[in-house]
Amino acid sequence: MTDTAQPTSLPTVRMKPKSNARAIRHGFPWVYDNEMVTDRRTKSLTPGTVAVLQDENRADLGLVAVTPGSRIMCRMLDRDVTAQIDQAWFAARIEKALQMRARLYDAPFYRLIHAEADGLPGVVIDRFADTAVVQPNAAWADARFDALVAALIQVTGVKHVLKNASGRARALEGLDEDSGIAAGALPDAPIPVPMNGAVYMADLVAGQKTGLFFDQRPNHAFAARLSNGARVLDVFSHVGGFSLAALAGGARSALAVDGSQAALDLAAQGAEAMGAADRFETRKGDAFDVLTKLAEEGAQFDVVICDPPAFAPSKKALEAGLRAYERVARLAAPLVAPGGYLGLCSCSHAADLTKFRGACVRGIGRAGRAAQLIHTGYAGPDHPLMPQLAESGYLKALFFRL
Repeated sequence: MTDTAQPTSLPTVRMKPKSNARAIRHGFPWVYDNEMVTDRRTKSLTPGTVAVLQDENRADLGLVAVTPGSRIMCRMLDRDVTAQIDQAWFAARIEKALQMRARLYDAPFYRLIHAEADGLPGVVIDRFADTAVVQPNAAWADARFDALVAALIQVTGVKHVLKNASGRARALEGLDEDSGIAAGALPDAPIPVPMNGAVYMADLVAGQKTGLFFDQRPNHAFAARLSNGARVLDVFSHVGGFSLAALAGGARSALAVDGSQAALDLAAQGAEAMGAADRFETRKGDAFDVLTKLAEEGAQFDVVICDPPAFAPSKKALEAGLRAYERVARLAAPLVAPGGYLGLCSCSHAADLTKFRGACVRGIGRAGRAAQLIHTGYAGPDHPLMPQLAESGYLKALFFRL
């Protein structure tokens, strides 16, 4: 693979007077388009160009990746304006990230790179043993993809690297959706992933995102603690995230509900691999419809978990998203047996914890149930939160006793 080094003479871009350069100095990683001097020269820069960012007084702030047509016009790459954004630079960032994951996890299944929080803005890398799935969701990383992959192989020793080019973020950067093999070969079958005593089957090619959601690992573990001897309902289950963890925790039975038959088939394969197929069932359908039908059937469960997709992926979608979260809570609460537990999750960064919790409490109240909030969960430590960037702390999981 070729190494992509930047030119020795870099363009400069400048922030407007009275823009918030202080936030950049204190670690905020983005500069929005309305904070930048956007003259003809700046507008003509190729998306992903590395440039020196300066404040209004022409003092250097660091190296940034510039995408002129994006709302996030500049992403901070390095405070050192002499840094070379090459394979060695990528390797240093990946090595730092790997050291923490290796300390935390006894098996190489985790999110290795969590974008800005790991110093690689817009880049997500999930590791599945000797295979890694990379999402270069920003133009600067897409332009330097070969150097990124070479560094990834150099540091981790993975044999297979897949590029996943799907998702809304790439479209916002004006990037294509061409996924494929960056190194090695495609896995010829779903990869079994051990987590919390369960076995998940990850389809790295046709599955959602990178094939599995590692972020819910600690919340799966908490749900498993509630599930010994319990009847469990897992709604928006994907490949059985909460239901398989519950079975590993000793659940009497688990029902997984999802709109994707392919995801449910993978969940069933996971239950089979765990030796728990006799305690596991699936039901395909729209989650709201299935919740309604289960109530009509008089179904009751000791533990109900709902982990929907992002109903509020942006500020514009916030109010509609909060109504959807409230509706989930209202429909799920009646299915919880007295003294049972309800887990409600959100992966919408636009809906902060206070707003999400308020929607859930309203829904539970509208269902005529009283609740205690017993636990608030977040993403696992392989999804570190960048303190200056609220968007990096997107995942919330609330557990109520009804």
